[in-house]
Amino acid sequence: MADIAGLKVKIFADGADLQGMSAMYANPIVKGFTTNPTLMKAAGVTDYVGFAKKVLAAIPDRPVSFEVFADEFDEMERQALEIASWGRNINVKIPVTNTKGAFAGPLVSALAKRGVQVNVTAIFTLDQVRAIAEALHADTPAIVSVFAGRIADSGIDPVPLMAEAARILQAKPKAELLWASPRELLNVLQADQVGCGIITATGDIIKKLSLLGKNQAEYSLETVKMFYNDARTVGFQIPTGALVE
Repeated sequence: MADIAGLKVKIFADGADLQGMSAMYANPIVKGFTTNPTLMKAAGVTDYVGFAKKVLAAIPDRPVSFEVFADEFDEMERQALEIASWGRNINVKIPVTNTKGAFAGPLVSALAKRGVQVNVTAIFTLDQVRAIAEALHADTPAIVSVFAGRIADSGIDPVPLMAEAARILQAKPKAELLWASPRELLNVLQADQVGCGIITATGDIIKKLSLLGKNQAEYSLETVKMFYNDARTVGFQIPTGALVE
């Protein structure tokens, strides 16, 4: 069985709750952070810049990804350069296409050439991985986020796809493959095995990391005890003949 110490993949916490992010920062297992406009909306964030500045004050020395939210590429570029100026630990998230389906490769290339560390997000296909790999600059670190969890939600096994994506990105050694939107702890092991550099994880998955290597017979017994104790706590009873009319 694997254990936390044996994992090569880095755990990045995914979320937009400042208190939760600060708590994750205290956890040495968490090596970085990602967020996006949808997570911010769910967390009630209304001031994008104000929120980002608070996050960077609380997390000054680990990677943090903030996403552009424009749809035209010239405005995306302006936002990306502004976001990048907020700190040296920032990755600027650029969607692989805009809402019209236009490929963001030229923008990614322009930003990478200027030294902006991008996190290209919402990638689902190997064709997209290949195209982004070609757009990246060899000397500029980058993150390539493939949404393995959503791919799995579509009924497709993401493991072979992620293994091939890792192989493709070997041509850009400073680019790290990120397994995005994991659904369970097993995904952390799968990401590690196929050569992903990073996996994002919610707090629920991060809490389950302590289960790695757990003795399964002990886990079985704990589960039996849980069912037994919960039934006693509620006071469940089945009188003799209770269902006999």
